[in-house]
Amino acid sequence: MTEHIPVLAREAVEALALEADGYYVDATFGRGGHTALILQALGREGRVLAIDRDPSAIAAGRARFDAESRLTLVHAAFAELAALVPAHSAGRACRGILFDLGVSSPQLDEAARGFSFRADGPLDMRMDPTRGQAVSAWLARASVEEIREVIATYGEERFARRVAQAIDAARQRAPIERTATLAEIVARAVRTREPGKHPATRTFQALRMFINDEPGQLERGLAAALEVLAPGGRLAVISFHSLEDRVVKRFIERHSRPDPALAGLPALPAHLAPRLRRIGRKIRPQEAEIERNPRARSALLRVAEKIA
Repeated sequence: MTEHIPVLAREAVEALALEADGYYVDATFGRGGHTALILQALGREGRVLAIDRDPSAIAAGRARFDAESRLTLVHAAFAELAALVPAHSAGRACRGILFDLGVSSPQLDEAARGFSFRADGPLDMRMDPTRGQAVSAWLARASVEEIREVIATYGEERFARRVAQAIDAARQRAPIERTATLAEIVARAVRTREPGKHPATRTFQALRMFINDEPGQLERGLAAALEVLAPGGRLAVISFHSLEDRVVKRFIERHSRPDPALAGLPALPAHLAPRLRRIGRKIRPQEAEIERNPRARSALLRVAEKIA
């Protein structure tokens, strides 16, 4: 299995403006790359709450950091931040929250998880295999129009209708339960694709995002982060494709400027004033990082600070 290499690690940790005795949240623990760097920068009084939906990530983290008393690992979705931070912070102010969106290398490389079309495995794709339904179960009952809409919306696939119809025709013959089966169906339906990109890339992305409610989780997680961050606390978000980045960008913009409808007021009431301040411009990986880790190519980091 490929080791997970954290993307934009130095930039993301620097963006948090760490204080040695601060309390921080790694909302997407993965295999602990960002968490490890945060812990290195903290003193004895510093603390980290690390969260992940994937129970295998939490198990790996407990093995890796078994002697680390400054770290609390929790199996949960980051959409639950509003409850998780008060429950584990012992009243300490939250000075920073990091989101590293997308799929980790171990998830992609473990065929049994069903995330990748590159190795045959059960068509699952759940971030948390203890909850929800597998992609195979959803494909068995969804209408052609539902499948088309998901693939078009989350995968931005221009051949979404053709793919949905091909899936429908195939499931009439036999259940679609394996990643290789679905990849073959999509490859036959999608006749052209960008050079170097597999025909099933967009469909697999779409189904993964849908089955895990990734856009909804992100919206709720960002809103919760804004509530639990202390004034002056930093929010750092690494995204990997345009749909995620669009959500993050709009969230920061929405909370960093007053409502245009209130532009004529001489002074804004406190509850209507901006709550975030954008920090710098969006950050992309350097070429050297992309050469070391090709999966970093599409990464993008945005940072904001909560206003007092």
